Amino acid sequence: MPNRVRKQNSSATENNVLSRPRPKADSKLNILRGRHLSEYPWLVHGFSTRSNGFSRAYGGNALNLGFTKEDSKAAVERNRAVFLAELESASDHGRTARSSASTKSPGLSPLITLRQIHSDIIHFVDSPPESQLAGDGLITATPGLLLGIQAADCLPIMLVDAKQRAIGVFHAGWRGTLKRIVEKGVGEMHRRFRSRPRDLKAAIGPAVHGCCYEVGREVREKFESQFSYAAKLFREVEDRDPVRDKYPMLFLTARPPGHGVLPKKIFLDLVEANRQQLLSVGVLAKNIEASPLCTQCRPDLLFSYRAEKGKTGRMMGVVGIRA
Repeated sequence: MPNRVRKQNSSATENNVLSRPRPKADSKLNILRGRHLSEYPWLVHGFSTRSNGFSRAYGGNALNLGFTKEDSKAAVERNRAVFLAELESASDHGRTARSSASTKSPGLSPLITLRQIHSDIIHFVDSPPESQLAGDGLITATPGLLLGIQAADCLPIMLVDAKQRAIGVFHAGWRGTLKRIVEKGVGEMHRRFRSRPRDLKAAIGPAVHGCCYEVGREVREKFESQFSYAAKLFREVEDRDPVRDKYPMLFLTARPPGHGVLPKKIFLDLVEANRQQLLSVGVLAKNIEASPLCTQCRPDLLFSYRAEKGKTGRMMGVVGIRA
């Protein structure tokens, strides 16, 4: 059954970063890994990029890991097999990555994913479910399971408790962030595994950043009604019009002072919003890492739902405990 966590208050933040993608000498895949998380040999983890897969639907050879309507199931299964094998290889001190039609990774159970619904629903799993679960968070302390979250602008977030050997993955778009899913994820890990927030390490994968994530006024109002620090999450930019700038007399109105007011664009910093939530429940600032890569700025390297107007693949953040 889905589990929910009570709302918490929020506070301030600090910026750490995930390592940039660097292909291994024997691998064609670019995989992002957390600096803190890479310290644990028992942990399998990584965030995918879009390069060097088998999908043709999104230009070139794309590593699409989501079963999208434009792509073939066979291509996605092959992409997943290569990605999971590479994760296993990197975590197993250089074992050669293998490709097959299966989504199993050597020594690990099949990948567990969700039908993501922009919710605050978090599932505890200790074995592969009989059918796909709906929600936006997964937690486990069971070795041999791989947990995966898909994203193409929204935040994929991993939480790892090295002391209790417990893990979680969460999908946070603006709706999930508004519902405090990552705060609730910390609470669920405490409830299930007795994880202490100060022991948790958090890794935020590539996502749309505040430079590009334009939202409507109604989204800002929703955040302002929930978070005392909402003002620091948004910035406004005047929507410049080159024609208006060149011919201002054409835009005179009867209203004082004579010119209509230009609308302002509103941008939301989702990374900061989720970092604030982690800090508010006691995760240490030094234990929070975030990728500097913006999906909308880098559609060459990453899938972006916004940049590609909805026709795009999916990246994945995967974490597991080695059996």
